[in-house]
Amino acid sequence: MDDITAGRGPLLRCKGWRQEALLRMLENVLENGENARELIVYASLAKAARNWPSYHAIVDTLKQLEEDETLVIQSGKPIGVFRTHRQAPLVVMANCNLVGRWATSDNFYALQEKGLIVWGGLTAAAWQYIGSQGVIQGTYEIFQSIARIHFQGSLAGRFILTAGLGGMGGAQPLAGTMAGAVILCVEVSEDRIDKRIAAGYLQRKTASIDEALAWVRKAVEDKQSLSIGLQGNAADIYPQLLERGIIPDIVTDQTSAHDLLYGYIPSGYTPQRAAAVREREPGKLQADAGQSIAREVRAMLGFKQQGAVVFDNGNNIRTQAVQYGVDNAFDIDIFTEAFLRPLFARAIGPFRWIALSGSRDDIRVIDELILREFADNEIVTNWIRLANRHVPVEGLPARIAWFGHGDRTKLALAVNRLVSEGKLAGPVAFSRDHLDAASMAHPNIMTERMKDGSDAIADWPLLNAMLNCSSMADLVAIHSGGGGYAGFMTSAGITIVADGSEESGVRLSTALTNDTGLGVLRYADAGYEESLDEAASKGIHRIQT
Repeated sequence: MDDITAGRGPLLRCKGWRQEALLRMLENVLENGENARELIVYASLAKAARNWPSYHAIVDTLKQLEEDETLVIQSGKPIGVFRTHRQAPLVVMANCNLVGRWATSDNFYALQEKGLIVWGGLTAAAWQYIGSQGVIQGTYEIFQSIARIHFQGSLAGRFILTAGLGGMGGAQPLAGTMAGAVILCVEVSEDRIDKRIAAGYLQRKTASIDEALAWVRKAVEDKQSLSIGLQGNAADIYPQLLERGIIPDIVTDQTSAHDLLYGYIPSGYTPQRAAAVREREPGKLQADAGQSIAREVRAMLGFKQQGAVVFDNGNNIRTQAVQYGVDNAFDIDIFTEAFLRPLFARAIGPFRWIALSGSRDDIRVIDELILREFADNEIVTNWIRLANRHVPVEGLPARIAWFGHGDRTKLALAVNRLVSEGKLAGPVAFSRDHLDAASMAHPNIMTERMKDGSDAIADWPLLNAMLNCSSMADLVAIHSGGGGYAGFMTSAGITIVADGSEESGVRLSTALTNDTGLGVLRYADAGYEESLDEAASKGIHRIQT
């Protein structure tokens, strides 16, 4: 199988730009994927399609799809095409949704083995992943929030310890240096370290803990930002650092700890050995991974006791640690509640756009538009300037920024006008992370310790998906957890194409406004003052009972 690259340029293979856009988005997640030959996009298991026959059937169907038809996809497999209408979604999909009591990792693996289900991650099977950039800003905003809360607004001369340089964790070193810190990233796979260096996300690598620490000390003393990849296992390195009395300022982890079978590599294993043991003794691999996670989390708790700012970055590592005997793992804070909830309460979250033409100039033109039209939005303008200097292009040129209610719509409509006026080389697709105000229920990440105790209520992402279908989005997805995430979360995704037409303007305005509007009301319903203020000031119709 040849490597897949996303289509570029003005030539259409489909019957319209809306269909072509979704095809290019599908190709783009594989162009950026960890293991595209296995259709795996990130997190060791998250796939773009169920199998290669399904992938090719999706591609062939998108090429023939009429604008008044809707393609239905079930866990990465195309099921059928239905006549709907020109303003209906072109694609609706549901990935990895299991009935409550059956939503376990064992059941998931059994169904996956039978070829009946795939885990879509958050943005993999929904064709919305844009490479490591997709999580850079979220990681950067976390670090900036920590700087404001704990370090007088600056991370210069501060030491961040983390682990994992996969499709999600690979964003960490660049986010750390952009925030001005020294960041040490532990990664068991040298190939992943090399990939991040080649992409411009990571600066140095070593297999020597002493060499890594010497680099850290020098950069901290000089207050120079620096990113270092240390080849090793976090379950070994974290306890060693603690035993030596080396206490970082900030500690987290972004390994694939959510999955003990396909994700987290145990202490004493290479990735190759893990693959072999997975085939012969899957139970042993999972037990060894769980015990290694417990060691790592105990060290993280030790760092916290010594004064470090320690947080869970959303990979379920605390949940796994509890199952392997670390009863106080949840003494570690989750990043959403600790650092980002005031933003989510106003429906400010990770919004993204992709230049379907493949032209980097299109992103530059949109960046200039944002700096001009959103000059009073410090979070966004600060990020756009940083991204221009530091964020390399992966796959189709794209950008992400934390826009909220109203501003997403304003930006998308302005971009649609640029397309209409021929000021961009082609249409632009708008999407967002599933980790957004209305679109995720995850009691151990997004909705942990909600003010009203509504952590586990999954109605909100389901309502979000239905509302976005009613609001004429081009693609709508409902995802739930697979592998070690099975039973832990439900989320919804949305993609809308700005092709310069009046019809796309209506779709963009309706869907983006309603998507964030529901997010504001979700948090208002839980009693957050920021949300109540946002709803009142933005005129969102909230029914009080």
